[in-house]
Amino acid sequence: MTSSDFSLHGAVDLGARQAAAKRAQQRPASAGGSASVIDVTDATFNAEVIDRSRTVPVLVDFWADWCQPCKQLGPILEKLANEAAGSWVLAKVDIDANPGLAQQLSRMGVQGIPFVAAVVAGQMLPVLNGAASEPQVRQVLDQLFDALREQGLMPDGAGGAQAPQEPAADPLQAEAEAALQRGDLDAAASAFGKILESQPADAYAKSGLALVELQRRVSGLDPQQARKDAADRPDDAEAQTRVADLELVEGRVDEAFDRLIGTVRRTSGDDRDLARKHLLSLFEVLPSDDPRVGQARRRLASALF
Repeated sequence: MTSSDFSLHGAVDLGARQAAAKRAQQRPASAGGSASVIDVTDATFNAEVIDRSRTVPVLVDFWADWCQPCKQLGPILEKLANEAAGSWVLAKVDIDANPGLAQQLSRMGVQGIPFVAAVVAGQMLPVLNGAASEPQVRQVLDQLFDALREQGLMPDGAGGAQAPQEPAADPLQAEAEAALQRGDLDAAASAFGKILESQPADAYAKSGLALVELQRRVSGLDPQQARKDAADRPDDAEAQTRVADLELVEGRVDEAFDRLIGTVRRTSGDDRDLARKHLLSLFEVLPSDDPRVGQARRRLASALF
Protein backbone atom coordinates (compact mmCIF):
# COMPACT_ATOMS: atom_id res chain seq x y z
CA MET A 1 0.00 0.00 0.00
CA THR A 2 1.18 3.50 -0.65
CA SER A 3 1.72 5.90 2.20
CA SER A 4 -0.66 8.81 2.56
CA ASP A 5 0.58 12.36 2.18
CA PHE A 6 -0.25 13.35 5.74
CA SER A 7 2.70 13.89 8.07
CA LEU A 8 2.46 13.08 11.76
CA HIS A 9 4.88 15.86 12.59
CA GLY A 10 3.13 19.02 13.70
CA ALA A 11 -0.30 17.46 13.24
CA VAL A 12 -1.21 17.69 16.92
CA ASP A 13 -2.04 21.02 18.51
CA LEU A 14 -4.04 21.99 21.57
CA GLY A 15 -7.22 22.77 19.68
CA ALA A 16 -7.09 19.48 17.81
CA ARG A 17 -6.58 17.56 21.03
CA GLN A 18 -9.58 19.25 22.64
CA ALA A 19 -11.79 18.46 19.65
CA ALA A 20 -10.56 14.88 19.54
CA ALA A 21 -11.18 14.40 23.25
CA LYS A 22 -14.76 15.56 22.77
CA ARG A 23 -15.25 13.07 19.94
CA ALA A 24 -13.82 10.30 22.10
CA GLN A 25 -16.35 11.10 24.84
CA GLN A 26 -19.20 10.92 22.35
CA ARG A 27 -18.07 7.68 20.63
CA PRO A 28 -19.25 5.08 23.19
CA ALA A 29 -22.86 6.25 22.90
CA SER A 30 -22.90 5.62 19.17
CA ALA A 31 -20.61 2.60 18.97
CA GLY A 32 -23.09 0.23 20.52
CA GLY A 33 -20.58 -1.01 23.06
CA SER A 34 -19.05 -3.53 20.64
CA ALA A 35 -16.34 -5.58 22.33
CA SER A 36 -14.71 -6.12 18.93
CA VAL A 37 -13.95 -2.41 18.42
CA ILE A 38 -12.46 -0.34 21.22
CA ASP A 39 -11.03 3.16 21.60
CA VAL A 40 -7.54 3.24 23.07
CA THR A 41 -5.57 6.11 24.61
CA ASP A 42 -2.01 6.82 25.69
CA ALA A 43 -3.02 5.75 29.20
CA THR A 44 -4.84 2.54 28.25
CA PHE A 45 -2.72 1.26 25.35
CA ASN A 46 -0.58 -1.06 27.47
CA ALA A 47 -3.53 -2.79 29.13
CA GLU A 48 -5.98 -2.74 26.22
CA VAL A 49 -3.52 -3.65 23.46
CA ILE A 50 -0.23 -5.12 24.73
CA ASP A 51 -1.71 -7.21 27.56
CA ARG A 52 -4.82 -8.17 25.57
CA SER A 53 -2.65 -9.33 22.64
CA ARG A 54 -1.34 -12.21 24.72
CA THR A 55 -4.75 -13.92 24.43
CA VAL A 56 -6.19 -12.49 21.20
CA PRO A 57 -4.65 -10.62 18.22
CA VAL A 58 -5.23 -6.86 18.30
CA LEU A 59 -5.21 -4.70 15.18
CA VAL A 60 -4.45 -1.05 15.93
CA ASP A 61 -5.90 1.60 13.61
CA PHE A 62 -4.02 4.92 13.95
CA TRP A 63 -6.26 7.67 12.55
CA ALA A 64 -7.28 11.33 12.86
CA ASP A 65 -10.42 13.27 12.00
CA TRP A 66 -8.61 15.43 9.41
CA CYS A 67 -7.35 12.35 7.51
CA GLN A 68 -9.71 11.53 4.63
CA PRO A 69 -8.14 8.12 3.80
CA CYS A 70 -8.71 7.17 7.45
CA LYS A 71 -12.44 7.71 6.95
CA GLN A 72 -12.34 5.22 4.08
CA LEU A 73 -10.33 2.54 5.86
CA GLY A 74 -11.80 2.83 9.37
CA PRO A 75 -15.34 1.59 8.60
CA ILE A 76 -13.91 -1.37 6.65
CA LEU A 77 -11.79 -2.42 9.61
CA GLU A 78 -14.73 -2.02 12.00
CA LYS A 79 -16.96 -4.15 9.75
CA LEU A 80 -14.37 -6.92 9.55
CA ALA A 81 -13.73 -6.80 13.31
CA ASN A 82 -17.44 -7.25 14.02
CA GLU A 83 -17.60 -10.11 11.51
CA ALA A 84 -14.65 -11.77 13.26
CA ALA A 85 -16.82 -12.03 16.40
CA GLY A 86 -13.95 -11.84 18.86
CA SER A 87 -11.28 -13.83 17.02
CA TRP A 88 -9.40 -10.52 16.85
CA VAL A 89 -9.99 -7.04 18.26
CA LEU A 90 -9.73 -3.65 16.58
CA ALA A 91 -8.22 -0.90 18.75
CA LYS A 92 -8.66 2.63 17.39
CA VAL A 93 -6.12 5.33 18.29
CA ASP A 94 -6.91 8.97 17.52
CA ILE A 95 -3.43 10.49 17.22
CA ASP A 96 -4.78 14.01 17.84
CA ALA A 97 -6.00 12.97 21.28
CA ASN A 98 -2.98 10.78 22.04
CA PRO A 99 0.30 12.56 21.26
CA GLY A 100 2.38 9.93 23.04
CA LEU A 101 1.29 7.24 20.60
CA ALA A 102 1.69 9.68 17.69
CA GLN A 103 5.30 10.26 18.74
CA GLN A 104 5.82 6.50 18.96
CA LEU A 105 4.72 6.19 15.32
CA SER A 106 7.23 8.84 14.32
CA ARG A 107 10.01 7.02 16.14
CA MET A 108 9.05 3.90 14.19
CA GLY A 109 9.56 5.80 10.95
CA VAL A 110 5.86 5.87 10.02
CA GLN A 111 5.34 9.00 7.95
CA GLY A 112 1.58 9.07 7.49
CA ILE A 113 -1.82 7.70 8.40
CA PRO A 114 -3.93 5.65 8.20
CA PHE A 115 -1.50 3.14 9.62
CA VAL A 116 -2.57 -0.28 10.87
CA ALA A 117 -0.39 -2.52 13.02
CA ALA A 118 -1.05 -5.98 14.44
CA VAL A 119 -0.03 -6.69 18.02
CA VAL A 120 0.33 -10.39 18.76
CA ALA A 121 1.76 -11.82 21.98
CA GLY A 122 3.08 -8.36 22.84
CA GLN A 123 4.86 -7.86 19.48
CA MET A 124 3.85 -5.12 17.03
CA LEU A 125 3.93 -5.83 13.29
CA PRO A 126 3.12 -3.32 10.52
CA VAL A 127 0.13 -4.33 8.39
CA LEU A 128 -1.18 -1.41 6.28
CA ASN A 129 -0.02 2.12 5.54
CA GLY A 130 -2.62 4.00 3.51
CA ALA A 131 -6.20 3.42 2.41
CA ALA A 132 -7.31 0.15 0.82
CA SER A 133 -10.48 -1.42 -0.53
CA GLU A 134 -12.40 -4.02 1.46
CA PRO A 135 -11.19 -6.95 -0.71
CA GLN A 136 -7.59 -5.77 -0.31
CA VAL A 137 -7.96 -5.49 3.46
CA ARG A 138 -9.53 -8.95 3.69
CA GLN A 139 -6.65 -10.42 1.66
CA VAL A 140 -4.00 -8.72 3.79
CA LEU A 141 -5.59 -9.90 7.04
CA ASP A 142 -5.99 -13.46 5.76
CA GLN A 143 -2.32 -13.53 4.80
CA LEU A 144 -1.31 -12.00 8.13
CA PHE A 145 -3.12 -14.54 10.29
CA ASP A 146 -2.02 -17.47 8.10
CA ALA A 147 1.62 -16.36 8.44
CA LEU A 148 1.32 -15.90 12.21
CA ARG A 149 -0.14 -19.38 12.61
CA GLU A 150 2.64 -20.90 10.50
CA GLN A 151 5.30 -19.17 12.63
CA GLY A 152 3.67 -20.20 15.88
CA LEU A 153 3.13 -16.59 16.89
CA MET A 154 -0.61 -16.74 17.47
CA PRO A 155 -1.56 -16.62 21.15
CA ASP A 156 -3.40 -19.58 22.61
CA GLY A 157 -7.15 -19.29 22.21
CA ALA A 158 -9.56 -19.14 25.11
CA GLY A 159 -11.10 -22.45 24.04
CA GLY A 160 -8.04 -24.45 25.07
CA ALA A 161 -7.09 -25.86 28.44
CA GLN A 162 -7.21 -23.45 31.33
CA ALA A 163 -3.84 -21.76 31.61
CA PRO A 164 -2.26 -21.41 35.02
CA GLN A 165 -2.81 -18.02 36.57
CA GLU A 166 0.19 -15.78 36.15
CA PRO A 167 1.70 -14.08 39.18
CA ALA A 168 0.99 -10.41 39.75
CA ALA A 169 3.08 -8.09 37.61
CA ASP A 170 6.29 -6.75 39.12
CA PRO A 171 5.78 -3.03 39.93
CA LEU A 172 9.16 -2.20 38.37
CA GLN A 173 8.21 -4.05 35.20
CA ALA A 174 4.93 -2.15 35.07
CA GLU A 175 6.81 1.10 35.63
CA ALA A 176 9.26 0.30 32.84
CA GLU A 177 6.53 -0.67 30.37
CA ALA A 178 4.50 2.44 31.15
CA ALA A 179 7.59 4.61 30.64
CA LEU A 180 8.31 2.95 27.29
CA GLN A 181 4.71 3.48 26.21
CA ARG A 182 4.81 7.21 26.92
CA GLY A 183 8.23 7.53 25.31
CA ASP A 184 10.15 8.34 28.52
CA LEU A 185 13.30 6.38 27.73
CA ASP A 186 15.28 7.66 30.71
CA ALA A 187 12.59 6.51 33.14
CA ALA A 188 12.35 3.14 31.39
CA ALA A 189 16.13 2.66 31.57
CA SER A 190 16.08 3.56 35.26
CA ALA A 191 13.33 1.02 36.02
CA PHE A 192 15.08 -1.75 34.08
CA GLY A 193 18.32 -0.85 35.85
CA LYS A 194 16.65 -1.23 39.24
CA ILE A 195 15.45 -4.70 38.27
CA LEU A 196 18.99 -5.71 37.31
CA GLU A 197 20.39 -4.39 40.58
CA SER A 198 18.49 -7.09 42.47
CA GLN A 199 18.35 -9.67 39.64
CA PRO A 200 21.48 -9.29 37.47
CA ALA A 201 20.51 -12.19 35.19
CA ASP A 202 16.93 -11.03 34.58
CA ALA A 203 16.35 -11.61 30.85
CA TYR A 204 13.32 -9.31 30.74
CA ALA A 205 15.28 -6.32 32.07
CA LYS A 206 18.25 -7.01 29.79
CA SER A 207 15.92 -7.11 26.81
CA GLY A 208 14.25 -3.92 28.03
CA LEU A 209 17.53 -2.03 28.25
CA ALA A 210 18.45 -3.23 24.76
CA LEU A 211 15.09 -1.91 23.52
CA VAL A 212 15.71 1.46 25.21
CA GLU A 213 19.09 1.78 23.48
CA LEU A 214 17.48 0.84 20.17
CA GLN A 215 14.80 3.50 20.62
CA ARG A 216 17.43 6.09 21.51
CA ARG A 217 19.36 5.35 18.33
CA VAL A 218 16.26 5.45 16.14
CA SER A 219 14.93 8.68 17.67
CA GLY A 220 17.87 10.60 16.20
CA LEU A 221 17.52 9.21 12.68
CA ASP A 222 16.03 10.63 9.51
CA PRO A 223 14.49 7.41 8.12
CA GLN A 224 14.52 8.49 4.48
CA GLN A 225 18.13 9.67 4.61
CA ALA A 226 19.21 6.53 6.48
CA ARG A 227 17.65 4.29 3.84
CA LYS A 228 19.21 6.33 1.02
CA ASP A 229 22.65 6.10 2.63
CA ALA A 230 22.31 2.33 3.03
CA ALA A 231 21.25 1.90 -0.60
CA ASP A 232 24.09 4.09 -1.84
CA ARG A 233 26.73 2.43 0.35
CA PRO A 234 25.92 -1.29 0.68
CA ASP A 235 29.34 -2.09 2.17
CA ASP A 236 29.21 0.69 4.77
CA ALA A 237 28.41 -1.23 7.96
CA GLU A 238 27.46 1.89 9.90
CA ALA A 239 24.87 2.85 7.28
CA GLN A 240 23.46 -0.68 7.30
CA THR A 241 23.17 -0.78 11.10
CA ARG A 242 21.06 2.39 11.08
CA VAL A 243 18.51 0.88 8.69
CA ALA A 244 18.56 -2.43 10.57
CA ASP A 245 17.56 -0.47 13.69
CA LEU A 246 14.64 1.08 11.81
CA GLU A 247 13.53 -2.29 10.46
CA LEU A 248 13.57 -3.88 13.91
CA VAL A 249 11.52 -1.05 15.43
CA GLU A 250 9.01 -1.43 12.58
CA GLY A 251 8.66 -5.13 13.38
CA ARG A 252 10.55 -6.30 10.28
CA VAL A 253 12.78 -8.57 12.34
CA ASP A 254 13.92 -10.96 9.63
CA GLU A 255 14.78 -8.07 7.30
CA ALA A 256 16.91 -6.42 9.98
CA PHE A 257 18.79 -9.65 10.66
CA ASP A 258 19.18 -10.41 6.93
CA ARG A 259 20.63 -6.96 6.31
CA LEU A 260 23.37 -7.34 8.89
CA ILE A 261 24.20 -10.95 8.06
CA GLY A 262 24.54 -9.86 4.42
CA THR A 263 26.86 -7.05 5.52
CA VAL A 264 29.00 -9.55 7.44
CA ARG A 265 29.26 -11.70 4.31
CA ARG A 266 30.23 -8.78 2.05
CA THR A 267 32.68 -6.91 4.26
CA SER A 268 35.87 -7.46 6.20
CA GLY A 269 37.88 -5.85 8.99
CA ASP A 270 36.23 -3.13 11.06
CA ASP A 271 33.05 -3.02 8.97
CA ARG A 272 32.51 -6.74 9.38
CA ASP A 273 33.12 -6.57 13.12
CA LEU A 274 30.76 -3.62 13.51
CA ALA A 275 27.96 -5.43 11.67
CA ARG A 276 28.52 -8.57 13.74
CA LYS A 277 28.47 -6.76 17.09
CA HIS A 278 25.44 -4.71 16.13
CA LEU A 279 23.54 -7.84 15.14
CA LEU A 280 24.35 -9.39 18.52
CA SER A 281 22.98 -6.27 20.22
CA LEU A 282 19.73 -6.59 18.25
CA PHE A 283 19.39 -10.22 19.37
CA GLU A 284 19.18 -8.88 22.93
CA VAL A 285 15.97 -6.99 22.14
CA LEU A 286 14.05 -10.24 21.52
CA PRO A 287 13.54 -13.17 23.90
CA SER A 288 16.43 -15.61 23.72
CA ASP A 289 14.08 -18.43 22.72
CA ASP A 290 12.59 -16.50 19.79
CA PRO A 291 13.04 -18.86 16.81
CA ARG A 292 14.11 -15.96 14.59
CA VAL A 293 17.06 -15.29 16.87
CA GLY A 294 18.13 -18.93 16.78
CA GLN A 295 17.93 -19.04 12.99
CA ALA A 296 19.86 -15.79 12.63
CA ARG A 297 22.59 -17.00 15.02
CA ARG A 298 23.12 -20.08 12.86
CA ARG A 299 23.25 -18.01 9.70
CA LEU A 300 25.68 -15.56 11.31
CA ALA A 301 27.98 -18.45 12.25
CA SER A 302 27.84 -19.67 8.65
CA ALA A 303 28.68 -16.18 7.37
CA LEU A 304 31.65 -15.90 9.72
CA PHE A 305 33.11 -19.34 9.15
